[in-house]
Amino acid sequence: MEPSLLNIGFGSTVVAHRIVSIVSPNSAPMKRLKDEAKDEKRLIDATHGRRTRSIIIMDSNHVVLSAIQAETISQRYSMLKEAQ
Repeated sequence: MEPSLLNIGFGSTVVAHRIVSIVSPNSAPMKRLKDEAKDEKRLIDATHGRRTRSIIIMDSNHVVLSAIQAETISQRYSMLKEAQ
């Protein structure tokens, strides 16, 4: 079976079955999570210079930043799961 790729905006994709969580970056714990991931070289910035609107946590412990709203990515994820 081929892994499903989830579009997280601006031509960037992640492997859907490796996603643990999709969260909003507005809370202090999420900002701390982002800073810790950056310090530990686990941060992947897929915003293309735009404002971070969602944080995707992967099972590999990587943290992916996206400029697309968390709700939009969650909807895309749900649609992808339904299509399988």
